[in-house]
Amino acid sequence: MLFNSFLFIFAFLPLTLIVFFALAKWQRRIACGWLFAASVIFYAGWNPAYIGLLLGSIIFNYAIGTWVTKLGRVGDRSIKKTLLIAGISANILLLAYYKYADFFLSNLALATGATIPLLNVILPLGISFFTFTQIAFLVDAYRGTAREYNFVNYGLFVTFFPHLIAGPILHHKEMMPQFERKSTYRANYANFAVGLSIFALGLFKKVVLADSVAPAANQVFSAVAQGGAVTFWDAWGGALAYTVQIYFDFSGYSDMAIGLARLFGINLPLNFFSPYKATSIIEFWRRWHMTLSRFLRDYVYIPLGGNRKGEMRRYTNLFATMLLGGIWHGAGWTFFFWGMIHGFFLTVNHLWRSFWPVHPAKKARFAWSFSSATMTFLVVVLAWVFFRAESMHTALHILRTMFTPPLDAAFHFSDFLEETQRYSPLIERKYWVWVSMLLLISWFAPNTQQLLRGYRPALDFYQHLSDGGITGPKWQPGYKSAIFVTALLVISLLTMMTRGYAEFIYFSF
Repeated sequence: MLFNSFLFIFAFLPLTLIVFFALAKWQRRIACGWLFAASVIFYAGWNPAYIGLLLGSIIFNYAIGTWVTKLGRVGDRSIKKTLLIAGISANILLLAYYKYADFFLSNLALATGATIPLLNVILPLGISFFTFTQIAFLVDAYRGTAREYNFVNYGLFVTFFPHLIAGPILHHKEMMPQFERKSTYRANYANFAVGLSIFALGLFKKVVLADSVAPAANQVFSAVAQGGAVTFWDAWGGALAYTVQIYFDFSGYSDMAIGLARLFGINLPLNFFSPYKATSIIEFWRRWHMTLSRFLRDYVYIPLGGNRKGEMRRYTNLFATMLLGGIWHGAGWTFFFWGMIHGFFLTVNHLWRSFWPVHPAKKARFAWSFSSATMTFLVVVLAWVFFRAESMHTALHILRTMFTPPLDAAFHFSDFLEETQRYSPLIERKYWVWVSMLLLISWFAPNTQQLLRGYRPALDFYQHLSDGGITGPKWQPGYKSAIFVTALLVISLLTMMTRGYAEFIYFSF
């Protein structure tokens, strides 16, 4: 079931909300049980056959986590560590089978020349997210920072439908205290107003903005994948179209997840915070898929040694962590290279800061910020080519074309605007307008969290926001906000009626 579907918006969501708050007046535990069951039904909307996999994973990790927690009282560290390793290994093996088995077999066949039949395994929706969430729980249980003895509570923590399919990746300690608050089980006008506003903004970003520019990216990457040739402008147009498509697609999902959770009185952690405004790759990863960055830092980079074992080991750990982050996104060499690019530039970024700490003079700060942001954005765009391409051949062909400008000394940008089809035959002029407009929004417009900064839209929100630096519009409840939100919803619903609706990009991971 998709957030951007009529079935979800007009049937599943209102029914789940009404029953949840009705049951909460009677018994909170039953209300939690209902939300757990509704979340499983939500997952079943994709493929009922995989409910067993989801519930089996939950039961296994709950058992291991409970066992580890109870052993903490008697202090048998060796058994605890064995259980932790066994639990993590089982989760990784499950993920490896469903996500990487065919990739491994196809590459083995290519390397050996043998004929090896593929398993044709269907990737279960959201498996990367609910697997990483539970690995984090096992590690936290081992460390003594998380404990859970109630199966329904644990099941709700894993399956809570706003985050189940595409994140954010949650920590038990930041979610379950919220489900224990009495206020969570009382219908609240402010939560409804804030939650619906954030959801409407996210829905608009997805169905009106991201999906409107998707055909341009699809046209270019599909043409190259099928052996066609593209022009210099087509290549850049396709890369930039995908750059804004994935931005507003993931931003839209992140907003919708936060908004849906807020309807139930729950605050999810931030997962997206204007990453194209970043002035370095380091800052980019503090703004893009923030909970994945947090997971990789806390459960991969630091356990590998972090920066505690010398500079060389630090950069090796950083590079390895980003490679894992790339592979996490998908089974393919393109994702491997995407992670490698970000690992390389993160390492370069840290080295630069170590040897040449930059403190530009006040007069030079704008020029420095502008040039740094431009360089960062270009690296991100080039890396997205690998992320989007179906094969290394497609990615390399597009990159070569992007770096082979036409040798037309008489070219002027005004000519391009007038003769778009001659310079960029695969991309219609309207898509260039869309791309330009969406880039300007991503660079200069306030994000959803900044608009709703007066209502704590997400956990740890104020760590990522300086109110003193925000002078733009500020959301306030009232008839103006109601009209604005209603307009966004109507436009989004009309767009869905005429165009249909597409899956979120991160559903594939």
